[in-house]
Amino acid sequence: MPEADGLAAKRNKTEDPAVTKFRDYLRIRTVHPDPDYAGAVVFLQQYADELGLPWKVIEVHPGKPVVLMTWEGQDPSLPTILLNSHTDVVPVFPEHWRCEPFSADKTENGDIYARGTQDMKCVGIWYLEAIRRLKAEGKRCQRTIHLSFVPEEEVGGKLGMMKFIEHPEFQALNVAFALDEGLANPLDEYTVFYGERAPWWVRVKCTGNPGHGSRFIENTAAEKVQKVINSFLSFRAEEKAKLQKSGGCLTLGDVTTINLTMLEGGVAYNVVPTEMYAGFDIRIAPTEDFEEFERKIQSWISAAGEGITYEFIQKFDDQSCTSTDKADPWWNAFSTACENMGMKLKLEIFPAATDSRFLRKIGLPAIGFSPMNLTPILLHDHNEFLNEDIFLKGIGIYCNIIPTLGNVKIS
Repeated sequence: MPEADGLAAKRNKTEDPAVTKFRDYLRIRTVHPDPDYAGAVVFLQQYADELGLPWKVIEVHPGKPVVLMTWEGQDPSLPTILLNSHTDVVPVFPEHWRCEPFSADKTENGDIYARGTQDMKCVGIWYLEAIRRLKAEGKRCQRTIHLSFVPEEEVGGKLGMMKFIEHPEFQALNVAFALDEGLANPLDEYTVFYGERAPWWVRVKCTGNPGHGSRFIENTAAEKVQKVINSFLSFRAEEKAKLQKSGGCLTLGDVTTINLTMLEGGVAYNVVPTEMYAGFDIRIAPTEDFEEFERKIQSWISAAGEGITYEFIQKFDDQSCTSTDKADPWWNAFSTACENMGMKLKLEIFPAATDSRFLRKIGLPAIGFSPMNLTPILLHDHNEFLNEDIFLKGIGIYCNIIPTLGNVKIS
């Protein structure tokens, strides 16, 4: 056996059982467009049984199951804590990976490669393994702790968390505070997200005169779509410059981004089309006024000419943020637990969108947190990985955070 293979085999032989569980979860192909939710449900049911946690499966939409586990507190009448994670992952391009993306291969230094290592199967296992340790130590929180494993987050959450919060089962949970996903941090600090930008997906339809591709046709759809694109991307350039000129005072979550993500039109190379479409992914910062921003869109459309319409494929309409004031009992508990472990926290607005936005919209404080320091941000990227030492450290972090939150006293 080659020396490197021998070292890897030795490392695997002495692998922590929590790491093995993590790798087993990663191997379940809950990848869009056809996620194996059934496989995830079986895995999580068996996990809950192993830990002695009551569980139920709530089908919030046909084929879209939420797995809910409960660790009952000493006083079940108290409002509860929700530990949320999603089971689905984004597609992969295997030709760009160093290994098969769902093999959960581990290198000699402990890097585990698989889709979902950072986003966000690690978090679900952290919750479970922390509760395993706490239960083994005979600990029990005052408040009940619920764990939700939801589908469809990676495709907008409409048939996942959005449905779940409307379900009677969710409303019966009596949730007071929630934890959800965050991001890795390449430095020796931990990023905490207290809000996020609102996703707007806009589809613009431009109509114009058709004709032969050899002529100078007036008032074409292509000319109009060019003007629309120019207006959207000019604003993009302004926001990019604002971020770059801030000297590090602003993060990506503090500005509004726009990207042209779809462009459609045409039937033949020699035919000027009557219709063209442009699609934009807009992430609106919490400081941006929604009504004012939509008026900007309308002005860009109007300036490009007649025969142009737009529709929202997605339009999130809430900008709620969770308090990070030490006077807030939930933030004080969370941040104090982290400080007591010597963790340096960096507070940010999440640049993309998570299920936390649905929770905040109904008035629940929610924090996005994935304790992965000294780790490059690789969610949705090729060769996504998480080192097993960072993973194991995360369990200990949650062993401190969960009981601190679960024992919060509010007078």
